[in-house]
Amino acid sequence: MIPLQQEDLGAAYYSLQREEILDRIGARISELRDNILILCHHYQNQDLFQFADLAGDSLKLAREAAAVSDREFLIFCGVHFMAESADILARAQQKVLLPHLHAGCPMADMATLGAVEQAYKELLSVGIMAEEADMVPVTYVNSSAAIKAFVGKREGSVCTSSNGEKVLAWALDKGSRVFFFPDEHLGRNSASALGVPEEQVLLWRRGELLGGNSVEQLQQAKILLWDGYCEVHMRFLPDHIRQWRLQEPDIQVIVHPECVHDVVSIADQYGSTEAIISAVKNSPAGSKWAVGTEINLVQRLQLQHPDKEIHLLAPSSCLCTTMDCNQPVNLLWLLDNLAAGKVKNQISVEPEIAALAARSLEQMLAIA
Repeated sequence: MIPLQQEDLGAAYYSLQREEILDRIGARISELRDNILILCHHYQNQDLFQFADLAGDSLKLAREAAAVSDREFLIFCGVHFMAESADILARAQQKVLLPHLHAGCPMADMATLGAVEQAYKELLSVGIMAEEADMVPVTYVNSSAAIKAFVGKREGSVCTSSNGEKVLAWALDKGSRVFFFPDEHLGRNSASALGVPEEQVLLWRRGELLGGNSVEQLQQAKILLWDGYCEVHMRFLPDHIRQWRLQEPDIQVIVHPECVHDVVSIADQYGSTEAIISAVKNSPAGSKWAVGTEINLVQRLQLQHPDKEIHLLAPSSCLCTTMDCNQPVNLLWLLDNLAAGKVKNQISVEPEIAALAARSLEQMLAIA
C-alpha cells in the first residue's frame, strides 16, 4: 500500500542550493545508471525533465518502460495514476518509485471506486440496465488502478486523450449505453466528434441521486459522463481564443481535449500532449501558436522552437500543482536512498487489481 504521507526529507536536503542538487543528481545517476530508468511526463518541471531517459504522456511512458527489462527501478516523475499504470505493465522484478507521494491527480480522485459502484447500483435499481453488462464502462487513463480494474472486470476499456473517439465508438457499438469517467470534457468532446446528439449525452453529477437526472432522461441517454475535470485545462476560456485572434489574426490555436467543449469547438486544432508537440514541431518557421495546456509543456516548446512564436493561451500561469510536488530535491533523496540500499516511495498495485486493470488496458490496445 502507498503511505499516506511523504516522508520528511529534513534540513540536510532542504538547505541545498539548486546547482548542488542538480550536480548531485547527475552524479547519482552515473553511479546507478545500470539499475534505474527515469521517466518524465511532459508536464514535469524542466529541472527534472532534463534527467529523463524516457519522456512522454502517461500511457506512452508506461508502455515504453514495460519494454525495458534490464532496469530494476523505474522512477516515474509524474503522478500516482501514472506510476500505477507503470507498475501494472512492469515486470515482476521491477519496482516503480514516485519522487513525492503527494503528486496525485485531482481528476482521478474525483472518481472513487465506491462512488462509481454506487452509480451502477442506482442505475440497476431503476431499471436503466437489466444487468451491469448492459452498460459499457470507459475510463480515461487518468484514473486509479481500482477504477481501471472495475472497467476491466466489466469488459470495458481504458482510453487516452489521443484515442478517446476511437474507444468511445467501440463502446457504442458494443453496448446500448456507455458510462465514461472521470473526465466529462474528454468524453463530451469525443462524443461530439462522433456526431452523438447532445440530448443523448447526459452528465452524472457526483453525490446526487441518479446523478441529478430523472429516470426519463437516463432512458434517453446513450452516454453518461462523470462530472470530473482537470483543474489546469478548466482555466482556458473561449474569450482567451477570441482575444488572441483579435491581437494576432494569423495565430493558430491548439488545445487539449480536457478543455471544455466551448473552447475545443472554436480552436483550430485539439489533441493530446503528443499531438500538440507534433503540430508545433512540424509547423513552418515563423508560425504563431496559442497553446491551451499545462505551462511546463508550453515553456518547453518555446525553448525547443525559438524560430516560432509560442504563447500560453491563458493570460495567467496554468501549472499542474500536484505534478509540481515532484522537485529535484525529491529525486536526489530517492537516488541517495537507492545508493544506500533503501527503496523509498514504491508504488505497488495489488496483484488482483493489477490483473483486472491490465485487462482494460489490453482492451484499449486491441481497439487501437
